Amino acid sequence: MNTKLILILLSFSVLGYSQKKENKKAVKIKPKTEFVSELLSKMTLDEKIGQLNLPTSGDITTGAANSSNVAKNIEEGKVGGLFNIKSVQKIKEVQRIAVEKSRLKIPLLFGMDVIHGYETTFPIPLGLSCSWDMKLIERSAQIAAKEASSDGINWTFSPMVDISRDPRWGRVSEGSGEDPFLGSQIAKAMVIGYQQNDLSKNNTILACVKHFALYGAPEAGRDYNTVDMSHIRMFNDYFPPYKAAVDAGVGSAMASFNEIDGIPATGNKWLMTDVLRKQWGFKGFVVTDFTGIPEMTEHGMGDLQTVSALALNAGVEMDMVGEGFLTTLKKSLDEKKVSIEQIDNAVRLILNAKYDLGLFQDPYKYCDVKRAKTEIFTNNHRAEARKIASQSLVLLKNQNQLLPLKKSGTIAVIGPLAEAKENMAGTWSVATNMEKSISLVAGIKEVAGSATNVLYAKGSNLDYDAAFEEKATMFGKTLHRDNRTSAELLAEALKVANQSDVIVAALGESAEMSGESSSRTNLEIPQAQKDLLQELLKTGKPVVLVLFNGRPLVLNQENETVPAILDAWFAGSEAGTAIADVLFGDENPSGKLTATFPRSVGQLPIYYSQKNTGRPLGNKEGKFEKFKSNYIDLRNEPLFPFGFGLSYTTFEYSNLKISSDKMTVTDKVTVSVDVTNTGNFDGKEVVQLYIRDLVGSVTRPIKELKGFQKIALKKGEKQTVTFDISVEELKFYNSDLQFIAEPGAFQVFVGTNSDADKMVTFELIK
Repeated sequence: MNTKLILILLSFSVLGYSQKKENKKAVKIKPKTEFVSELLSKMTLDEKIGQLNLPTSGDITTGAANSSNVAKNIEEGKVGGLFNIKSVQKIKEVQRIAVEKSRLKIPLLFGMDVIHGYETTFPIPLGLSCSWDMKLIERSAQIAAKEASSDGINWTFSPMVDISRDPRWGRVSEGSGEDPFLGSQIAKAMVIGYQQNDLSKNNTILACVKHFALYGAPEAGRDYNTVDMSHIRMFNDYFPPYKAAVDAGVGSAMASFNEIDGIPATGNKWLMTDVLRKQWGFKGFVVTDFTGIPEMTEHGMGDLQTVSALALNAGVEMDMVGEGFLTTLKKSLDEKKVSIEQIDNAVRLILNAKYDLGLFQDPYKYCDVKRAKTEIFTNNHRAEARKIASQSLVLLKNQNQLLPLKKSGTIAVIGPLAEAKENMAGTWSVATNMEKSISLVAGIKEVAGSATNVLYAKGSNLDYDAAFEEKATMFGKTLHRDNRTSAELLAEALKVANQSDVIVAALGESAEMSGESSSRTNLEIPQAQKDLLQELLKTGKPVVLVLFNGRPLVLNQENETVPAILDAWFAGSEAGTAIADVLFGDENPSGKLTATFPRSVGQLPIYYSQKNTGRPLGNKEGKFEKFKSNYIDLRNEPLFPFGFGLSYTTFEYSNLKISSDKMTVTDKVTVSVDVTNTGNFDGKEVVQLYIRDLVGSVTRPIKELKGFQKIALKKGEKQTVTFDISVEELKFYNSDLQFIAEPGAFQVFVGTNSDADKMVTFELIK
């Protein structure tokens, strides 16, 4: 045997040993409490503090992990987890450093913002919430977890459950709208979807509820701005979705950037310890948001050492990027500003999470290269994404039944969002392969078939201002700005429009006009597009506005002039075909708004569950009345209310009944209503139940969502829908923050949106 052959065989032998070492079956280890306690007892102070450190590595190039700065820190036990690495090969390299080169061989957590899908991307969360379908929402999270886990990720910074009632705030796109009841159901569905109640499986990942707390209510709708509200509002309106996630077993929580009662959430002990742990029983760990600890110095809370101690004392366990824990906790311990018990508790919680994920049993559990090749962006996942996206679209207007379109004739697709596949996934789609997303033009061509002639023209740029467009198309989501003049773009569009039977106008926001740090003071469609739309209407051709947006917009002019409006949000990687499915009637739109659309920015914040004033407006027509709570220049009501959404068919509500007009705290009453599909299409309807507490020890909202059911009815079919109301649906937090139901009269409304006026009453008696 020659020397060269011996070397080759030795190479294979070493490689085989290494692979066996990585791919061996999970070993049996001691029960969690015993295992973690023993490991903790072996750790030095530096190693303990290292577990609390969550840096971002940047996306390490394959093969370069060993020579990177992060490798040295991992070897020295100064890193508890990393985020922003994509691909199983890169993650495997880094995990190998932790489990083979560090002293105690503690595996790392690998996190990523898997917000609404991994490579298979679903609608932005606000759009997804408009499906009102908890099974579909849970399924979207389950698919996201399956794909992310197959690519090495074991932790997602999702769900984002912040209630938001001011669409100037860009991150309204990332949440589930304005309602605490619906938001709580979605929070639960997302946590279960990611974690499946079993983190030992290799296709589940650790969820992280964020941003705790109140992040969606910044003053002036400006991101990161001050939040100030009463505790009674916190507990009744803003806290419920976070608590729902905790009740569903969420494994981690992320602190918000804003202050609460004058103390930033990252350093707020009342929030993190008294509420989250003592009142709600949260068992996981808390991580800061990106540089949340050092940012407290800008809030005026002290230097890095001071704010780092403040965060640990508050109940924060992991420091994302700030390195305040890493660089100052040792000194703070010497100066008795923190205790070793607090450090040990924080480390224990992080080690518990790693144990629950099975990383001590098998550090390479999420590093199966074969899974990565077969479980990401599959045809089945794409088909499900397309179906889910079609359920999220909201039909806002359909004058003279312009929709659905026929699969024949000539259709002109015009607008800067028509051929914008890079934007279809929307904001916070960090793992999406934008090149594989489907544009609206491509989707219409595919669904319409060969009998339909599809023409395209851009018509205008996103905005007249090139600098604004550059800010609105970051992170590779370019709209390929056209350098022709506005007149040239319009002339081409009108030429195409005049050859068509119907015009589909693809207008609205670009993907990055909403999202983090994308607050807006003007919520209208950019003027360049408004001008294009008005010119298209002048052709006399029927116009369908397909609206792309990450937030409620002000659409007064569009609603007055355009015969059909379909809100597509940003529908994900399969957006083009999903939208086309709805446009051509292969899918009947069934989405309902989860955030109110205002008539003017001046109405904000606006939401359906407002409280009455002592001087409410006395008419339902919105007419001005002096010395009443109204505007002199605009009616109070929104343009589109919460829960609103049309269908190609029509639904009739009748025979509303309640089983009893009295109820005790141990009883329940049943409300029933007949819903009939009176139109010409099979369709789905979200039947919504609202309750009003007429008299309370504190003022109560004029309506609160307390139940909903999404039902499917064939044309002509009738179904009796029932809701059970127990004392739990009547409870609220009073001025002493006691969660109680008070005896008295209640009104129950059932209908197709929050303007439902079919009503029955009952009384809760002692």
